[in-house]
Amino acid sequence: MLLAGDIGGTKTVLALFSAEAGPHHPLAEAKFSSDEYGSLEEIVAHFLEEQATRPERACFGVAGPVRHNRVQVTNLPWIVDAGQLSQALGGVSVHLLNDLAAVASAIPILEPADLETLKPGQAEPGGNIAIIAPGTGLGEAFLFWDGQHYQPIPSEGGHTDFAPASPLELELLAYLQPRLGHISYEWVCSGIGIPNLYAFLRDSGRHPEPEWLRQALAAAEDPTPIIVRAAQENRAAICAATLALFMSILGGEAGNLVLKVLATGGVYLGGGIPPRILPQLRQSAFREVFSRKGRFSPLLEQVPVYVILNPRVALMGAAHHGLVMASQTWRDG
Repeated sequence: MLLAGDIGGTKTVLALFSAEAGPHHPLAEAKFSSDEYGSLEEIVAHFLEEQATRPERACFGVAGPVRHNRVQVTNLPWIVDAGQLSQALGGVSVHLLNDLAAVASAIPILEPADLETLKPGQAEPGGNIAIIAPGTGLGEAFLFWDGQHYQPIPSEGGHTDFAPASPLELELLAYLQPRLGHISYEWVCSGIGIPNLYAFLRDSGRHPEPEWLRQALAAAEDPTPIIVRAAQENRAAICAATLALFMSILGGEAGNLVLKVLATGGVYLGGGIPPRILPQLRQSAFREVFSRKGRFSPLLEQVPVYVILNPRVALMGAAHHGLVMASQTWRDG
């Protein structure tokens, strides 16, 4: 029995899996609001109180860089330590991996219903695969073929310097730098970044802010869903412009990631935002900006782009990784 988890800044999802049922079919599953708990150990204890069985090992995908089986969670004041979790679980083996490495681990086992093709192309068999995932933050990872299997490689590419690719984006950078200091892609291409784009378009005088919208945003704990919904419903030009700028930046950085890791096997858009804005993505400048890479534009034009529709992909990847590790341990033993 494996306990697997998807640990993020907004939500934590835990589930029990067996080797027989596999990573697509959890035996028990629950979702928790991360900020309502002081640690992952608290959530694990809460979850297991309701279960009739106990896990023999555990594997968690965590939003943040994993070093020595320990991670400071990005966008959450937690430190997740495998040793402490092991003690809390009665001494079982605990493995931590970056949340995007967990998503990457699931890519080879995704089914057709889990994906939507955003940009057709010709994936090169055995070519590297890129994953970029705007959710609360911006995650990036990739997979490489070792001759027998795809191996996930995590990164913190979402925190690299934002590189403006248009006059508008240059103005955006100039607007944000005095306010935030270091401007990473996460500050302009994620759930926490969308309000920054909105504020820039408002304060630069490009679009007026309707009074009803100002009041709604002032009362909201999280303004991002309001902005996105208003854009999708064509209720406010400033929101439509915000979403268009977001999608253009996402297209540019997705193309950058292809070049950085030579992802001729395709690009997968994960995170919570792309599935929710799929109709807008199809009509946006995403594809044009994605492929606009000068001398390497012909290469980008051949690379397919997919949107991951399955919201449980990180959990599934953590389960798959944990079950594979378990089977290898049993074989080696």
